[in-house]
Parts: sequence; C-alpha cells; structure tokens
Amino acid sequence: MERLGGQVGRQGTAAGEQVRQRFGALLEAHRKIVFKVCHTYCRHADDRADLAQEIAAQLWRAYPGYDPERPFSTWMYRIALNVAISYVRSDGPRQRLAVPLDEDLHDLADDSADHEAAQRVRALHRVIQQLEPLNRALLLLYLEDRSYREIAEVLGISETNVATKINRLKQRIRDDLTA
Repeated sequence: MERLGGQVGRQGTAAGEQVRQRFGALLEAHRKIVFKVCHTYCRHADDRADLAQEIAAQLWRAYPGYDPERPFSTWMYRIALNVAISYVRSDGPRQRLAVPLDEDLHDLADDSADHEAAQRVRALHRVIQQLEPLNRALLLLYLEDRSYREIAEVLGISETNVATKINRLKQRIRDDLTA
C-alpha cells in the first residue's frame, strides 16, 4: 500500500514539491469541510480562523500516513473533527464565559422575512451549541448525508452505535425544541 508524503514532502525535492501541490489541491477541493467543522465548534470568527489553521497544520503533519485508496474527505473529516474536539476541550472554559454576537444568527435575522422560521433556526443553533463535541460531530456528518458507514469510520465507532446515537440525538433535539 502506497503512502503519500513521508520525508519526501519535507525535503524540498521535486518529488516533495509534487506532494505539496497534491496536498494543496486536495485541501482546496475539500476546504468546505474545514469551514463546516470550524463553524460547528467555534462561535468567534478569530477562533474559527485559529482552528482552521490548526486543522490545516495537523492535516499536513498527518498527510504522509494518508492512504490514497480511501476517500480523502473521510480522512479529512476524521482529523478535522479530532482537532476541533481537542480545541473545544482545551478552550472550553473561555468559550463558556464569552457570549459573543453570533454573526450567523444576526445575518439570518436580517435576511429572513419569515420571523418564525428565523426563531426556529436560532433555537436549533442553541440546541446544537449545547451538544457535547462528539454529538456535534455526529450531527454535522448526519446533516451532510454521510452514510452510517462513513460516520462510523470518521468517528471510530460502529455503524450500530451511529444509528443508536443518531436516533437519540433526534429525540433529544425534538424534546429540546418542544420544551
């Protein structure tokens, strides 16, 4: 099984330049994954930028171990979510103390003529922000229409566990939104 990168990517050779270009192209093609993960875990624009940079750096460090036989997006999600969960856990106390103006919700309120729909979206965002980091990852992947198999591979849990957790999450969200 061929692995990419390794020391070749870091030696400044022509082969290393090809690895860097290939990585850059893959990162660019899948950059929305990084943005989605950052928006799921960070409320402040500065924190999202810091997290995106940390994810990109960790992806580059892990790239020599990437198996091109497997989907890049699945590998990328796994690393991005692990970095984001670690980031939230290490930065949790500061985030709980801060109450920022949520730019996304502010934009939604300004752009939406349907006040009731905007309130439902705000309520859903509040519920999502209260979820544990692993459940947020699960919900993000589920809302992206990822298969249970992909979700299981990204999160390192069984498909049965994915199905169980998603059903529990749906019920929890329903309960929270109707409370």
